[in-house]
Amino acid sequence: MRALVVDHAEDGPIRLAEVAEPEPAPHECLVAVSHIGLNPCDLEHAGRRPGGSVHGRDASGVVVAAAADGSGPAVGSRVAVGRAWGAWAERVAVDARLLAVVPDGVDLADAAALGVAGTTALRVLRTRSVLGREVLVTGASGGVGRFAVQLGALAGARVSALVGAARRVEGLRGLGASWAGVLADLRGEFDLVVDTVGGPQLADVWERVAPGGDLRLVGVASGERTVFGPGELFALGPARTISTFGGELPGVAEELAVLLDLMARGRLSAEVGLRGDWHELRGAAMALFAREVRGKVVLDVF
Repeated sequence: MRALVVDHAEDGPIRLAEVAEPEPAPHECLVAVSHIGLNPCDLEHAGRRPGGSVHGRDASGVVVAAAADGSGPAVGSRVAVGRAWGAWAERVAVDARLLAVVPDGVDLADAAALGVAGTTALRVLRTRSVLGREVLVTGASGGVGRFAVQLGALAGARVSALVGAARRVEGLRGLGASWAGVLADLRGEFDLVVDTVGGPQLADVWERVAPGGDLRLVGVASGERTVFGPGELFALGPARTISTFGGELPGVAEELAVLLDLMARGRLSAEVGLRGDWHELRGAAMALFAREVRGKVVLDVF
């Protein structure tokens, strides 16, 4: 079968190749993949994985062999796959804890967009009550950012969407943001900051965290270091916190199910900004890193 594998050659880091068919363990379903979802972090860190290994974590498709232990969906079920390494292949053996059944009415291509980005946004917003609170989402035009804006608004927060350039604010108010703009125009304090950018901007938005508030660092899209000046991490009053995000696997199936239910009810949009086929991976990756894509990249497998 064909798969996108890690390639450490100069023209890498990922190429389409022939690989052996997967052999599911008792707790794994065999899924025929129809779509894959791209995440910048997967592409950036491909070089850290063994050469020849099947890459990627997010996909969608149809179950063609149920888990032998009875833990997963039945044969014929449409499923979304999230955080499952080796997902970018024509067929993949997936732990039943890393997939969820896609409801009728939800496009499988949209379901492929949910995995890493959707569950990240959901997990962070579940860390504290945001009802009636001020929430800031940085890198709001990206995959995680667009999910976080929507989920924050659905949870009753007043969401501000911060972007790196004014041209990227398009559509964010329609997703539920009460404000969308660039750092120079940002005002006020926030009870929760969902930061996907890191770098120097992290120190800037830290100054906007309200007493008792939290800053959750879920990505470093800037690729730069953050430097805090003397005393910038200290303040009088209730403590503010900065925490990093861990992509633990437990809970993925439940999180995917929540997101898919919201999509089925028309309350959450996958925000697929670029759709193509997996032969076009290189071009799609270049567009993603050039910040030409608003939202997610989904590629069809055929």
